[in-house]
Amino acid sequence: MSESVGEVVAGGAVLAVAAGFLFYASQFGGFGAGSNGATYTASFRSAEGVQVGTDVRLAGVKVGTVTGLELDPATFRADASLSVDEVVVLPEDTAVIISSEGLLGGSFVELLPGGSAFNLEPGSEIEDTQSSVSIVQLLLRFVSGGEE
Repeated sequence: MSESVGEVVAGGAVLAVAAGFLFYASQFGGFGAGSNGATYTASFRSAEGVQVGTDVRLAGVKVGTVTGLELDPATFRADASLSVDEVVVLPEDTAVIISSEGLLGGSFVELLPGGSAFNLEPGSEIEDTQSSVSIVQLLLRFVSGGEE
């Protein structure tokens, strides 16, 4: 009988730890049930390193996530959908850049707000974009002399 009580306690502890991991993943891993933010779109020449769930940051602070990423067969560009917290109001001349956290770090989408007096409407497209820079291509350019 004492063995079965020990097994029940151990099983309960395992379930509690699993529930904790699920809660953490839903809060910080981009797996939340829904987002209460404004959605914007942006088109990139290359979205290398970006996937659904990638952070959207403003001044280094996470303000949203990438909610969709697909190829536009007409333009051969990567169209991204960005969900941004509703408290963040973006000027019309906001730029979107795919940045890297470092040489070996992951990528994130960075918002650079401009100085326009007019704001973007939720659902509109952010037209000023800068694609990701491939570290491998930069290193190859450096090694080969960089003439291109």
